[in-house]
Amino acid sequence: MGTSFPRIHVITDDIDVVRGVAGLPDVAVQIRVKSNDASAYALTCAAIAVCRPVGTIVLVNDRVGVALAAGADGVHLGADDLPVHAGRRVLGPAAIIGATCRDPDAARAAVEAGAGYLGVGPAYPTSTKDGLPPPLGPAAIAAVADAVPGIPVLAIGGITAERVPQLAVHGIAAVSAFAADPKGAVAEFLAVLP
Repeated sequence: MGTSFPRIHVITDDIDVVRGVAGLPDVAVQIRVKSNDASAYALTCAAIAVCRPVGTIVLVNDRVGVALAAGADGVHLGADDLPVHAGRRVLGPAAIIGATCRDPDAARAAVEAGAGYLGVGPAYPTSTKDGLPPPLGPAAIAAVADAVPGIPVLAIGGITAERVPQLAVHGIAAVSAFAADPKGAVAEFLAVLP
Protein backbone atom coordinates (compact mmCIF):
# COMPACT_ATOMS: atom_id res chain seq x y z
CA MET A 1 0.00 0.00 0.00
CA GLY A 2 2.53 2.57 1.22
CA THR A 3 2.86 5.88 -0.58
CA SER A 4 0.39 5.04 -3.34
CA PHE A 5 -2.41 4.63 -0.79
CA PRO A 6 -4.90 7.50 -1.25
CA ARG A 7 -4.20 10.46 1.02
CA ILE A 8 -7.75 11.84 0.94
CA HIS A 9 -10.63 9.72 2.25
CA VAL A 10 -14.06 11.15 1.56
CA ILE A 11 -16.56 9.75 4.08
CA THR A 12 -20.11 10.12 2.84
CA ASP A 13 -23.64 8.77 2.59
CA ASP A 14 -24.38 10.92 -0.49
CA ILE A 15 -24.01 9.53 -4.02
CA ASP A 16 -23.63 13.10 -5.36
CA VAL A 17 -20.50 13.54 -3.23
CA VAL A 18 -19.22 10.20 -4.60
CA ARG A 19 -19.84 11.41 -8.17
CA GLY A 20 -18.04 14.67 -7.35
CA VAL A 21 -14.81 13.00 -6.27
CA ALA A 22 -14.72 9.77 -8.33
CA GLY A 23 -11.68 9.67 -10.55
CA LEU A 24 -9.83 12.49 -8.79
CA PRO A 25 -6.20 11.75 -7.91
CA ASP A 26 -5.28 10.46 -4.45
CA VAL A 27 -8.91 9.93 -3.34
CA ALA A 28 -10.73 7.00 -1.75
CA VAL A 29 -14.45 6.96 -0.93
CA GLN A 30 -15.71 5.57 2.37
CA ILE A 31 -19.43 4.86 2.53
CA ARG A 32 -20.83 5.55 5.99
CA VAL A 33 -24.56 4.87 6.36
CA LYS A 34 -26.04 5.08 9.83
CA SER A 35 -29.51 3.63 9.08
CA ASN A 36 -29.37 -0.03 8.00
CA ASP A 37 -27.58 -2.66 5.93
CA ALA A 38 -30.05 -2.43 3.05
CA SER A 39 -29.42 1.29 2.57
CA ALA A 40 -25.67 0.84 3.03
CA TYR A 41 -25.62 -1.98 0.47
CA ALA A 42 -27.60 0.00 -2.12
CA LEU A 43 -25.37 3.06 -1.75
CA THR A 44 -22.17 0.97 -1.81
CA CYS A 45 -23.26 -0.74 -5.03
CA ALA A 46 -24.07 2.64 -6.58
CA ALA A 47 -20.71 4.04 -5.44
CA ILE A 48 -18.81 1.07 -6.87
CA ALA A 49 -20.60 1.54 -10.21
CA VAL A 50 -19.38 5.16 -10.28
CA CYS A 51 -15.89 4.62 -8.83
CA ARG A 52 -14.58 1.33 -10.17
CA PRO A 53 -14.44 2.38 -13.86
CA VAL A 54 -12.27 5.39 -12.90
CA GLY A 55 -10.08 3.53 -10.41
CA THR A 56 -11.32 5.08 -7.15
CA ILE A 57 -11.22 2.81 -4.08
CA VAL A 58 -14.53 2.22 -2.28
CA LEU A 59 -14.48 1.29 1.41
CA VAL A 60 -17.43 0.68 3.73
CA ASN A 61 -17.51 2.08 7.24
CA ASP A 62 -18.26 -0.50 9.99
CA ARG A 63 -20.27 -2.98 7.91
CA VAL A 64 -18.12 -5.98 6.92
CA GLY A 65 -21.10 -7.91 5.52
CA VAL A 66 -22.09 -5.01 3.29
CA ALA A 67 -18.51 -4.61 2.03
CA LEU A 68 -18.33 -8.32 1.20
CA ALA A 69 -21.79 -8.49 -0.41
CA ALA A 70 -21.29 -5.39 -2.55
CA GLY A 71 -17.74 -6.28 -3.58
CA ALA A 72 -16.18 -3.14 -2.06
CA ASP A 73 -12.40 -2.78 -1.88
CA GLY A 74 -12.46 -3.01 1.89
CA VAL A 75 -13.77 -1.74 5.18
CA HIS A 76 -12.97 0.71 7.94
CA LEU A 77 -13.51 -0.66 11.44
CA GLY A 78 -14.04 1.47 14.53
CA ALA A 79 -13.72 0.56 18.18
CA ASP A 80 -17.29 -0.81 18.38
CA ASP A 81 -17.14 -2.84 15.15
CA LEU A 82 -15.84 -6.33 14.43
CA PRO A 83 -12.19 -6.75 15.44
CA VAL A 84 -9.67 -6.29 12.63
CA HIS A 85 -8.65 -9.97 12.57
CA ALA A 86 -12.30 -11.00 12.16
CA GLY A 87 -12.79 -8.52 9.33
CA ARG A 88 -9.64 -9.88 7.69
CA ARG A 89 -10.97 -13.46 8.02
CA VAL A 90 -14.23 -12.50 6.30
CA LEU A 91 -12.83 -10.28 3.55
CA GLY A 92 -9.60 -12.15 2.79
CA PRO A 93 -5.98 -11.11 2.36
CA ALA A 94 -6.48 -8.71 -0.56
CA ALA A 95 -9.08 -6.45 1.08
CA ILE A 96 -8.13 -3.03 2.42
CA ILE A 97 -8.89 -2.90 6.13
CA GLY A 98 -8.53 0.27 8.15
CA ALA A 99 -8.88 0.63 11.90
CA THR A 100 -9.59 3.56 14.18
CA CYS A 101 -6.87 4.10 16.82
CA ARG A 102 -6.12 6.72 19.43
CA ASP A 103 -2.73 5.70 20.84
CA PRO A 104 0.49 3.96 19.78
CA ASP A 105 -0.30 0.64 21.50
CA ALA A 106 -3.70 0.36 19.81
CA ALA A 107 -2.08 1.29 16.49
CA ARG A 108 0.56 -1.45 16.75
CA ALA A 109 -2.09 -4.00 17.80
CA ALA A 110 -4.35 -3.08 14.86
CA VAL A 111 -1.50 -3.46 12.37
CA GLU A 112 -0.51 -6.81 13.88
CA ALA A 113 -4.15 -7.93 13.52
CA GLY A 114 -4.11 -7.08 9.81
CA ALA A 115 -5.01 -3.40 9.40
CA GLY A 116 -3.43 -1.84 6.32
CA TYR A 117 -4.07 1.75 7.32
CA LEU A 118 -5.22 3.62 10.43
CA GLY A 119 -7.68 6.41 11.08
CA VAL A 120 -6.62 8.47 14.08
CA GLY A 121 -8.84 10.97 15.80
CA PRO A 122 -10.71 13.01 16.50
CA ALA A 123 -7.84 15.33 15.63
CA TYR A 124 -9.85 18.45 16.43
CA PRO A 125 -13.32 19.20 17.81
CA THR A 126 -16.03 17.99 15.39
CA SER A 127 -19.80 17.92 15.36
CA THR A 128 -20.13 15.21 12.68
CA LYS A 129 -20.27 12.31 15.12
CA ASP A 130 -21.76 12.14 18.61
CA GLY A 131 -20.09 10.74 21.72
CA LEU A 132 -16.50 11.13 20.57
CA PRO A 133 -13.62 11.29 23.05
CA PRO A 134 -11.76 14.60 23.45
CA PRO A 135 -9.64 15.74 20.48
CA LEU A 136 -6.13 14.30 20.32
CA GLY A 137 -4.34 17.24 18.70
CA PRO A 138 -1.37 17.06 16.30
CA ALA A 139 1.26 15.79 18.78
CA ALA A 140 -0.73 12.72 19.86
CA ILE A 141 -1.55 11.91 16.23
CA ALA A 142 2.14 12.17 15.29
CA ALA A 143 2.98 9.76 18.14
CA VAL A 144 0.55 7.18 16.69
CA ALA A 145 2.00 7.61 13.19
CA ASP A 146 5.56 7.22 14.55
CA ALA A 147 4.56 3.93 16.24
CA VAL A 148 3.69 2.26 12.91
CA PRO A 149 6.29 3.25 10.32
CA GLY A 150 5.28 2.45 6.76
CA ILE A 151 1.55 2.23 7.61
CA PRO A 152 -0.59 5.04 6.19
CA VAL A 153 -2.13 7.07 9.02
CA LEU A 154 -5.11 9.32 8.28
CA ALA A 155 -6.14 12.08 10.66
CA ILE A 156 -9.91 12.40 11.10
CA GLY A 157 -12.14 14.79 13.01
CA GLY A 158 -12.46 18.52 12.44
CA ILE A 159 -10.11 18.41 9.46
CA THR A 160 -9.80 21.61 7.43
CA ALA A 161 -7.24 22.63 4.82
CA GLU A 162 -5.89 25.26 7.25
CA ARG A 163 -5.15 22.58 9.86
CA VAL A 164 -3.51 20.01 7.57
CA PRO A 165 0.00 21.57 7.70
CA GLN A 166 0.02 20.95 11.50
CA LEU A 167 -0.48 17.21 10.97
CA ALA A 168 2.44 14.85 10.39
CA VAL A 169 0.39 12.12 8.70
CA HIS A 170 -0.02 10.28 5.39
CA GLY A 171 -3.41 11.86 4.75
CA ILE A 172 -6.82 12.86 6.04
CA ALA A 173 -10.37 11.57 6.24
CA ALA A 174 -13.35 13.88 6.56
CA VAL A 175 -17.13 14.04 6.25
CA SER A 176 -18.42 17.62 6.35
CA ALA A 177 -15.39 19.11 4.57
CA PHE A 178 -16.58 17.51 1.33
CA ALA A 179 -20.33 18.04 1.64
CA ALA A 180 -20.76 21.39 -0.12
CA ASP A 181 -18.12 21.28 -2.87
CA PRO A 182 -16.51 17.82 -3.03
CA LYS A 183 -14.24 18.51 -6.01
CA GLY A 184 -13.12 21.90 -4.71
CA ALA A 185 -12.40 20.46 -1.27
CA VAL A 186 -10.22 17.69 -2.75
CA ALA A 187 -8.20 20.29 -4.69
CA GLU A 188 -7.81 22.35 -1.53
CA PHE A 189 -6.54 19.36 0.49
CA LEU A 190 -4.22 18.18 -2.29
CA ALA A 191 -2.62 21.63 -2.31
CA VAL A 192 -1.72 21.46 1.40
CA LEU A 193 -0.90 17.77 1.89
CA PRO A 194 2.84 17.03 1.83
